[in-house]
Amino acid sequence: MFKIGCHLSASKGFTHMGKEAKSIGANTFQFFTRNPRGGKAKPIDEADIKSFLEFAKENNFAKILAHAPYTLNACSADAGIREFAYNTMKDDLMRMEHVPGNLYNFHPGSHVGQGIEKGIELIAEMLNNILTPDLTTTVLLETMAGKGSEVGSKFEELKAIIDRVELSDKLGVCLDTCHVNDGGYDVVGNLDGVLEEFDKVIGIKRLCAIHINDSKNPFASHKDRHEKIGDGSIGLDAFERIINHPQLKDLPFFLETPNELDGYAKEIELLKSLYKN
Repeated sequence: MFKIGCHLSASKGFTHMGKEAKSIGANTFQFFTRNPRGGKAKPIDEADIKSFLEFAKENNFAKILAHAPYTLNACSADAGIREFAYNTMKDDLMRMEHVPGNLYNFHPGSHVGQGIEKGIELIAEMLNNILTPDLTTTVLLETMAGKGSEVGSKFEELKAIIDRVELSDKLGVCLDTCHVNDGGYDVVGNLDGVLEEFDKVIGIKRLCAIHINDSKNPFASHKDRHEKIGDGSIGLDAFERIINHPQLKDLPFFLETPNELDGYAKEIELLKSLYKN
């Protein structure tokens, strides 16, 4: 089964997102846990969650992916910003247990001049203070493009975080095609080589989800600007290879392209036409 979805607004609840996803041919979706710039999350709606879980089961949905707000920076030099990151992720993961067994993705953060090693140390420290043995949600570190002082544009940096986390069995990775392309991993010309390196450094079993996005910028640009599928520097041929790769084809794919709902529907239809069961 091709597991494909896109980013949807959570403002009307889980059941609405599920039905909206189904209406455009998707069988999963991604959503922000709260305003992407931060702020309080909506109260838990138990009836909506019960309805969604039934809907997802009836329609054979794949795992859904929650995305932390962009303002979450676990390795900021500012203690107040780190506290916000801690409080937000702790609350998000508590809330995700109402839809158990799913995925939660976050950008590792920006070390803002403290250095990669300090950034890695602070991110791991936060995770060690939040993760618990009874957590059913898998927390995903996202691969980054390497702009500014971002942590996570190299597989070794993600591995270093994972190695410092005591409950590392709760961690995985979300590979963003735009980010890795812009970060210098040649998914267009050497996809096998990139996945071999991922497996050698991190372990392919850690790879839990794919953000499937084209890039407005050239290879190794360290820019991070998403483009519609087939309209950027990665190109449609590369996406056909990505979605059909034996090590990737059974993972859930999430579109984060610059689109409205009708545009996502067209991209999902396009990718489905390229997918080989």
